This record gives sequence, C-alpha cells and structure tokens, in this order.
Amino acid sequence: MSDEIDTLGGASRRRNGAGFDWGQAMGRVFSSLEGLREGRALYILLATFCGAGLAGASAQASFGRDELAWAVGQGAAGLFAAFYGVNAAGLVMMDRAMGRPPREVMQAVEDALGMAHRVLVVLACMLAAGALVAAALGGLYWLSGLRGVGPWLFAVVAPVTVVVIGLTVVAGAAVLAPLTAPTVWSGLGSIGALRRVAWLMRRRLLPATVLTAALSVATGLVGAATSGLVLLGGRVMAEASVWIIGVDVPPEALMAGLIGRGVWVNNPSAVPAESLQYIWSATIGGGVIFAVALVLPTLVYLRGVCEIHLALAPAPGQTDSTEGAA
Repeated sequence: MSDEIDTLGGASRRRNGAGFDWGQAMGRVFSSLEGLREGRALYILLATFCGAGLAGASAQASFGRDELAWAVGQGAAGLFAAFYGVNAAGLVMMDRAMGRPPREVMQAVEDALGMAHRVLVVLACMLAAGALVAAALGGLYWLSGLRGVGPWLFAVVAPVTVVVIGLTVVAGAAVLAPLTAPTVWSGLGSIGALRRVAWLMRRRLLPATVLTAALSVATGLVGAATSGLVLLGGRVMAEASVWIIGVDVPPEALMAGLIGRGVWVNNPSAVPAESLQYIWSATIGGGVIFAVALVLPTLVYLRGVCEIHLALAPAPGQTDSTEGAA
C-alpha cells in the first residue's frame, strides 16, 4: 500500500511540473534486491541456463565432430531457450514490480512464447533507425568532400557527428538494451513498446542513464558477493575433501565446477578410481552452485529493469502515444 502511495505521489509531482522524483526512482532501483526472493523466477532461470548450457555444449561437441547441421540446430535451440526463458522470468518480475500476483511458471513460459517476439521487433526497428542515421551522416560526409562548400559544411558535420554518436551510444546503453523488454513485459504491444522506447529516449534519457548505472552497481555487488562466498566455500570444501576424506587430487580439481569448468583427465589410469568418482561428483555439484551463483545477479538485474521502467513511465497526466497500441 505504501508503495502505491509513493508511486501516486511521484506521478502527481511530475504531473504538476515539480520534476523527476529522483528519490523514489533510486528507491525503486535498490528495491531490486527483493528479486533474490522470487522463487518462481529463480526456477525458470535455473532451468533456462541449464537447458541453454546443455544445448551449447552439444553444439560444441557436434562442431568438433564436423556435424555442422547438428551444431547449428543445437546452438539455435540454446539461443531459443535462453531468450524465451529470460523473458518468462522477466514477466514474473514485472508482476512483482507492478504489485500483481506473480503468474505461475508454466503460464509465464506460455505468455513469453506469445509476446517475447515483440522485443525483437522493437530492437529491429531501432536498429533500422540507427542505420538510417548512419546513412544520413555518411551522406553529409560525402557532401563535405566537395570542393568549395565541403570544408565549410564539415565545420558543422564534425560536431554534429560527435553529438549524434554520443547520444546514440548513451541511448542504446541506457534505454534500448535494458528497457526494451520491460516495455513488453508491462503489456504493451509492438507499436506501443516502440513508441514507449522512443519516448524514453527523448524525455527520460538522463534519468535512465543514472538509474541504469545504479542498477549496474547493485548487480555487480551482488555478483561479487556471491562469487566471493562460492569461492571461499569451495576452497574450504576442497581442502576438507583432501585432508579428511583423503581424495588424492589437487584441491583446484574439485573446485572446477564452481567456476563453470570441467575437469579433463588425460590419463585416468594415473588417478585412483575412487578419486575420479569424487572429481566427477564435485564437478556436478559445483556446476549446480555455479548456475545458482550466475542466476542471483540476473534476478536482481531483471527486477531492477522492471522497476526502472515503471519509475520512468509517463505519469497519468502525460502521454507517450502508447494507448491503444496493439
């Protein structure tokens, strides 16, 4: 209830011309840590990363056997699983950010399959617009090569190029990349999402840049803390395995799975069979921990981009021409 009051208050201040509510927006960004408690999104991401990783490993193995068709198909399957899985988790996170009951796992996957393509449509349209801008700049540079008027025109083209490229890079990093998917997760259609992204670039570029940077800091801290705990616990586990259980291998071999690596034994006969069993077990268990450690920062990031989108969205008295877009 308090979140609804704060949101309405922030919208009222923006509608009355009091400016952007930075305090409320930053509070939303750091509330993204609540994403760590979202079990349904955690389950979806774990399944997604495991499926995509398995498909990627299969593609790599097929490529090594010169089975190019299988490698391409398995790689495409991995990308498909990763894209739609992340969108399904994002839908659950958007439900939480908007104060709605989160949808069930299968419902989230079904909805993602039905709407996630809108993200690709918006990205394709924006990339096409960027190509047109690049073509226009190229035309200006061609005109600048003409005799007589060329040097005078270049005096204008040079600073324009710097400003346009700088704004394009900032808009792509602060709005297009992180906020395109949340516009779709909030329920907008392809045209509506495209208009919303364009509106955010025109009217909310500075707040989007600051909030995205703050989210990157929060996500990085969660990732660093998670990695530190995993490596510390993994080192204790490996040393204890060597000293107490008596596994006759270097401790690093038992920690490989914790950093997403496998253990290759060139000469299995040189390693005791009992130790090999412990190596494989540690690799499997460490791989599970690695997946969880990878998912946790992703949960924070997905919840954060949802919160940023809601903080930057037009107030009830404003419009970005998304109403009624299919």
